[in-house]
Amino acid sequence: DNRAYIIKVADILRIFALNQKVYIQTANAEFLIKYRLYEIEDVLRKQKFLRISNSEIVNIRKIADIDLSIIRLSGDICVYVSRRYIPKIKKSLGI
Repeated sequence: DNRAYIIKVADILRIFALNQKVYIQTANAEFLIKYRLYEIEDVLRKQKFLRISNSEIVNIRKIADIDLSIIRLSGDICVYVSRRYIPKIKKSLGI
């Protein structure tokens, strides 16, 4: 709708790529952003965000539980973990 929104980093559940576009998901909505996923990852790395697959980054503070193949975020949102990222995720979470 050609509007710009200010989103607090603490409100972000996940950032994901779909159909060559990148979206930010909060508890209330999804927003299309103009940045690439790797650009956002560099900015948010210090903000406790973690890449879980080639197409997804999650907010560590919003993880409700983890099964190493599926992460459930607050709001009952389930996301799938790439097997390739499991060692990095374990290390980041201290598992």
